[in-house]
Amino acid sequence: MNLLNSRYGRRLIAILSLGVLALSGCGRNDRSDGYGNFEATEIVVSSEASGKLIRYDVDEGLRLEKGQAVAVADTTQLALDRQQLRAQLRALVEQKPSVVAEANVYRQQRRNIQRDLDRYTRLVKEGAVPSRQLEAVQDQARVIDQQISAVDSKIPSIDSQAKAVRAQIDRLDDQITKAVVRNPARGVVLANYAEPGEVVSYGKPLYRIADTGTMFLRVWISETQLSQLNIGQKVEVLFDEERAASKRLTGAVTWISSKAEFTPRIIQTREDRVNMVYAVKVLVENPDGVLKIGMPGEIRFIAKDGK
Repeated sequence: MNLLNSRYGRRLIAILSLGVLALSGCGRNDRSDGYGNFEATEIVVSSEASGKLIRYDVDEGLRLEKGQAVAVADTTQLALDRQQLRAQLRALVEQKPSVVAEANVYRQQRRNIQRDLDRYTRLVKEGAVPSRQLEAVQDQARVIDQQISAVDSKIPSIDSQAKAVRAQIDRLDDQITKAVVRNPARGVVLANYAEPGEVVSYGKPLYRIADTGTMFLRVWISETQLSQLNIGQKVEVLFDEERAASKRLTGAVTWISSKAEFTPRIIQTREDRVNMVYAVKVLVENPDGVLKIGMPGEIRFIAKDGK
């Protein structure tokens, strides 16, 4: 009896066919929609002052908080320059009252001369005194007017000099403040470029840090998949733990490239033969630090019904 032609054989073939279809369906559903690697926003922290590092608390792998003081450059010369400028400022400020007092003296003399001018002018009109005496008093008045103008011009000059000195002091204050290097963002030190006691110049890179508490998964998708993604859309993020793609998190699409590019060598998309793909960045929270920079990851689109 032919087993395949029997009722039992036909039933067995039907069961096997359903099994194959079910397995093939599961394989399609388990296929990820995009592949890529995790990355983080990296910041290179540079020195904003020149001098010897008298304190430097940075090492690779160290976790730093935002605003944490991690390095201090020697500011001895800056402090001495500031002290000298402050002394100059005090001297200028002390000059101003004496200049004002000198101007007041000349103004009083001018008021006195004005009374003499009025009197001699009247006497000359009456013919009681010769005109040369009036001219002599007028000459004295002109001299005093010039002295008043000269003294009055000193006050704006003092104010201008004091303003310039204050600006220099403010500049030194800023340089002294920037001699303390404060970490700009919470994260982990990826690379260290300096050592304690080293003399650094302005702009020298000190270390590189990345906020690993928030990671980005950069994946590539085909053109046919673009219509399924939008900015802010939630996607399922998978990465390797004990088994391949065994750990799952939820991420959000933050950026979709507007230009196609050639498929990176290490990336595979749904269509293996696709030549041009689009880069997508997915934001993933990483509070436990399980995600590492460069780690491979995958995404799967979440259907509207959440499945």
